[in-house]
Amino acid sequence: MRAIRYIFLCFYLFFFCTELNAQQLEWLEVEPGIWKTTIGNPEQYNLLTASGVVPYHEGLVRLEKSSFPLSKSDITAKVVDGKTYLKFPLDKTEQLFGFGLNFKTVNQRGKIMELHVDHYNGSDNGRTHSPTPFYVSSKGYGIFINSARYLKVYAGATVQRDSKNPPKVQDRNTDPDWNPHPYSDGVEILVPAEGVEIFVMGGPTAMNAVQRFNLFNGGGCLPPRWGLGFTQRMERLTDADGVYKEAMAFEEKGYPLDFIGLEPGWQSKSYPNTFEWDKKRFPEPEKMVKELLEKNIRLNLWINPYVSPDAPFYKRLFPYTASHTVWAGVVPDLNTDSARSLLFGALEKNKVSIGISGYKIDEVDGGDGYLWPDLATFPSGISAEQMRQTYGLLMQRYTTKLYQDRNVRTYGLVRGSNAGGVSFPYVIYNDYYNHQDFITALINSGFAGVLWTPEVRASSNPEEWVRRFQSNVFSPMAMINAWASGTKPWTFPEVAPIIKEFALLRMQMMPYWYSEFAKYHFEGIPPFRATNLEQGFQNITPVKETKNDNLEENPYAKAITREIKDQYMAGENLLVAPMFTGQKSRTVILPKGKWFDFYTGKYVGNGEVITTIPGLEKIPVYVKDGGIIPMTKPILHAPKASEKIDIEFRYYGSKPGIYQLYDDDGETYNYEKGEYSVRAIKISKINNKLVGSISVAQKGKPNSINKITYKMMTP
Repeated sequence: MRAIRYIFLCFYLFFFCTELNAQQLEWLEVEPGIWKTTIGNPEQYNLLTASGVVPYHEGLVRLEKSSFPLSKSDITAKVVDGKTYLKFPLDKTEQLFGFGLNFKTVNQRGKIMELHVDHYNGSDNGRTHSPTPFYVSSKGYGIFINSARYLKVYAGATVQRDSKNPPKVQDRNTDPDWNPHPYSDGVEILVPAEGVEIFVMGGPTAMNAVQRFNLFNGGGCLPPRWGLGFTQRMERLTDADGVYKEAMAFEEKGYPLDFIGLEPGWQSKSYPNTFEWDKKRFPEPEKMVKELLEKNIRLNLWINPYVSPDAPFYKRLFPYTASHTVWAGVVPDLNTDSARSLLFGALEKNKVSIGISGYKIDEVDGGDGYLWPDLATFPSGISAEQMRQTYGLLMQRYTTKLYQDRNVRTYGLVRGSNAGGVSFPYVIYNDYYNHQDFITALINSGFAGVLWTPEVRASSNPEEWVRRFQSNVFSPMAMINAWASGTKPWTFPEVAPIIKEFALLRMQMMPYWYSEFAKYHFEGIPPFRATNLEQGFQNITPVKETKNDNLEENPYAKAITREIKDQYMAGENLLVAPMFTGQKSRTVILPKGKWFDFYTGKYVGNGEVITTIPGLEKIPVYVKDGGIIPMTKPILHAPKASEKIDIEFRYYGSKPGIYQLYDDDGETYNYEKGEYSVRAIKISKINNKLVGSISVAQKGKPNSINKITYKMMTP
């Protein structure tokens, strides 16, 4: 009996002490529709402090008001044994999106992940280029965990014994529908720290929650106009003569080109790097940059941050580096002023200072086989784990500052990011090369607060080349990355006319892309995002319909409640449905509302599943009813700051349309001082005649519009 009492006492003390560790959460509205709570003793170094971003308050104020979207009593948190345990409620029909840049899945409910910066290696297990600790619910709210640690996530994959909504108990011996993964009513997250900050993003829609997250992280980046043009990255050991020849070939063949990317060979030594021009391959870099700029072509330089003993600043940098090396190069501690001054000083001198447009920042993601280990130490005292989670953020932050200090915008590439990176002008890329998964990543980027490019490198046949190129044109960065392959737009002569048509289409659509990126910055709306964020997909549940006296599932309702990972929204008005190698036809799920073919204006459907056979010459693209697409003439380079362009406003459908056309100088940060304009375009079809108007240009505000025309696309 005494032994039984002792055992009971031990159990009582264990559970009593555990409950004592549970914390009563107090929520404070820190921005409109955003609430914060603090558990335990949060670490001072986190994703927001690493990125240095501040909320874009003006944008948040303009959003629809939101009340706290969850039952506060159903959110629980406790600190046990130096770790923080979090649980958020989950309804039975709720879908979850986010948890970073995933490549194979969009709906993350039921997943178990460790959010860990790494190169993507084929599995949606949390190890990815941007493991953003933010998720969005189909019920219209978001959760952001502000921690720079490796977080363990159980996204509706665990069942607590005291669950308010426990799963049905099943007998595997007799129940043929026995499920090894019982229903879970919660999202649980383990933070390996003695406390953390939590932010709840209100709705009322999932899109509103995404907007609040982006605006809270500074608002999306607004690239320079030239960044939305076309870029060609050259082979690894290209020299100056090769650069000139490349630029000349694009011009002679009539292909657009706005910036050229130089790979590791621009440096005297790389892996690890000297950050010095190779004098044999590039004897006069300043002259080369100047001459290319005169042709409206910019240069972007590849780097990774690992410093060679032959770098001129190596010895001075050495005391401010990590205990472990990468490729025998030292790792600068970017949380020290001295390391930042030396590294970014090298990137400024004779690079940014002579007109280099930006950087491609490689190898700040992983993997474990070459990056610093978790047992490495840094002079700043920041742990190796926290540095792994934030190194890409730090590189983006301080390279961006080089350009901000000159009041010149940049646009580049990066391999690693995280929450806090929304406002940085960088696009993620990787070496994983699956076209279908690239499109899924493009969809997920809208939930992760990052931009992603389904870049084109090489292809085994002309069909694959065309299909990859077409979807790349409808993405944040239109790019051929030929660092290893040497491919050109005209590599497959038999399809070169198709490639040229789409390259020029990218340039024609620049007014549209630029206006959509302005919405990313000022409103937090991702320019490329999931179709389930579209209003026509909201509040639709599976229903039954009568057909031939039998009850059958509505195929449309069934389609939109499954995972949609091969079509996406491109800006306000376009739905893009890429084709993949070997496909002759594909199905497209149209949101509620009338949709029209982008190329012909022909009506295609309304809230239904359609089948399209576009041929090799087209990528399926659809425009919503009343959609307006501003287009310019085919051009080879982005317009200069003072250059005026003609714009044709293409109108689709019959519903009265309105579009907000954004304008600024396209090159500087003066828009942050209010030096921009937004002009309302209104178009209606009255008695089958088009009636269009544009609001008057404000005096003293940017106005790059020359001649205006309106075109009725729908017969």
